[in-house]
Amino acid sequence: MRALLLGAWLRAGRGLPRAPGSGRRHREHRGHSGHSEHRPQAPLRQKVSVEVLQHLEHLALVDFRDAEGVERLQKAIQFADQLHEVNTDGVEPMDSVLEDRCLYLREDDVTEGNCTKELLENAREKVEEYFVAPPGNIPLPKLEEQETFLQGSQ
Repeated sequence: MRALLLGAWLRAGRGLPRAPGSGRRHREHRGHSGHSEHRPQAPLRQKVSVEVLQHLEHLALVDFRDAEGVERLQKAIQFADQLHEVNTDGVEPMDSVLEDRCLYLREDDVTEGNCTKELLENAREKVEEYFVAPPGNIPLPKLEEQETFLQGSQ
């Protein structure tokens, strides 16, 4: 899913230089019935600029600084570009993949006792009654920095 959103975001031109003639073009395609159909053609393959790469690293908290990361990103864009081959004319957007079923909500009843203390015993780092986890590839600050930060927030 992330690859699809990423590909759409990149193709929307947010920070990407567009090659001349890289807009959506239509080509004629003969369907199974032999009738002529117009299908969107995938835009020309584009290189990802450094600015877009840095922006994506910031948004997704993923490190693309090595060749492997950039290659992975290019493959994700190529994979998402396959969506241009799908003819969606006359297809209504879905609200849910389970549109044919009635989904009932259950009551949110507590079935077991309050086990906050037991759960927090498993936490390597905690603040008050919360687990502390590093977001993505950003390391947690050093213990001294954490204490300084927490003292300043009181």
